[in-house]
Amino acid sequence: MKDLAALADEHLAAARTAPHGRSAHVVIHDGVLRQSVIAMLSGTSLDEHNAPPAASLQVLRGRVRLTAAGWSEELSAGELKMIPKERHGLTALEDAVVLLTAVND
Repeated sequence: MKDLAALADEHLAAARTAPHGRSAHVVIHDGVLRQSVIAMLSGTSLDEHNAPPAASLQVLRGRVRLTAAGWSEELSAGELKMIPKERHGLTALEDAVVLLTAVND
């Protein structure tokens, strides 16, 4: 069993010393299912990228902005959002940790 709170603490600390202000770790990888903890310092971004066939984003700590063509949405700790099927990006509005769940074919 993984302790998400401990992983969030660990990767937020790692992000603070990382050159790009981010730290990530694959928590579960089982066939097409993949879950990753991603820690990002305030102001850092994951540039726009293609979406997997199905994915969700749960904010474990802080606040982020999920963006896609022509729209954006702010998410705070405790919120869960399905990731849009189009290209999208993610920006930390404050130090944040998210759990990305993705299904790839």
